[in-house]
Amino acid sequence: MKKAEQVVFVIDDDPSMRAAIRELIEAVGISCQTFGSGQELLNATLPDVPSCLVLDVRLPGLSGLNLQRELTARSIHIPIIFITGHGDIPMSVQAMKAGAVEFLTKPFRDQDLLDAIEQATERDRVARREQTELRELRERSEALTPRELEVMRLVVAGLLNKQIAAELSISEKTVNVHRSQVMQKMRADSLAELVRMSEKRGLSALAAQTH
Repeated sequence: MKKAEQVVFVIDDDPSMRAAIRELIEAVGISCQTFGSGQELLNATLPDVPSCLVLDVRLPGLSGLNLQRELTARSIHIPIIFITGHGDIPMSVQAMKAGAVEFLTKPFRDQDLLDAIEQATERDRVARREQTELRELRERSEALTPRELEVMRLVVAGLLNKQIAAELSISEKTVNVHRSQVMQKMRADSLAELVRMSEKRGLSALAAQTH
């Protein structure tokens, strides 16, 4: 993915600091959007691309830590890098416990901020990829019949067709048909891949509901 296909949001009430950070970020080829307050970010329509948030802790109105909580409450999961000129240990611990990627005290080295941005954006990229994969797996599993879900659960548990047939009181031939349908609908090329798919969050529970 090109750097241009990601964006860094910067929130700082100091116009000169916003401009300096934006210049630094854009100098390495990354898109940047700046805001003077947390409310401005909440009111904005954000691009649906890998991103992170460089956030000043002390802001007028909605503070950085309060914005972090508000974003979480709205299920907006943007990795956050906190920056502050007045940081203290309890504040940084609170921010990190709530999921912040980094807590930098001004003045910080340009490279430290760029490294944190790279780490935070990669975290978001991975999360987005996992969410997309999980959504696709859920859509595929919803195409399975209740019986196919039962068969899938037993297949990934390691049971042989004969054992599955006995468990469900159906013939081995019928198990074979269901098993083939499961592989086709889940788009699994192997048993190992089907097992991996079933281990994804929520999918195993969905299969178990039919038993």
